[in-house]
Amino acid sequence: MTEKLSDTGRETTLTPLLEAGWSHDDSRDAIQKSYKFADFVEAFGFMTRAAIWAEKWNHHPEWSNVYNGVDVTLTTHDVGGLSALDVKLARKMDVLAGQD
Repeated sequence: MTEKLSDTGRETTLTPLLEAGWSHDDSRDAIQKSYKFADFVEAFGFMTRAAIWAEKWNHHPEWSNVYNGVDVTLTTHDVGGLSALDVKLARKMDVLAGQD
């Protein structure tokens, strides 16, 4: 079962994400990031690749797309905040976007 990140887990896993452009929304215990791509096709391609991993891991992002931008919010609703799944998907999204 997925568990909410511990204080130690937050320190070790969230710091690199925050340094990579993610921000923490304290009110929801979520992380957010905006990605920009060259055009709509690249943005949609990123979303498609990310969707395959999200489905594989059964952990789906909250996201929106306008032209070349994709805004992502990750949180684990089942635990009421951030879990290791959010960290895992955030890292994968950065790799898929070429920002690793």
